[in-house]
Amino acid sequence: MRAIFVMLKCEMGKAYQVAREMADTIEELSEMHSISGQYDLLGKFYLENDRDIGLFVVEKVQSVEGVKDTYTLQTFNAFSGARG
Repeated sequence: MRAIFVMLKCEMGKAYQVAREMADTIEELSEMHSISGQYDLLGKFYLENDRDIGLFVVEKVQSVEGVKDTYTLQTFNAFSGARG
């Protein structure tokens, strides 16, 4: 499995509706966060290694009503620190 992050711009007043719809319908979604800045939401999705990222984003993410724009980041490695 690999993680991708997708930042989403939503129609005015629709960010929470979009987040809820994705949480309820997209099984690959791990986390969805409301964020500040140019984008409204940040989603973390886990895909199988052979899954086409572009096709997933177009068919599953961009097709949700209220999504205006997306920006996708592919990850390579995950790092974590010691927690006490």
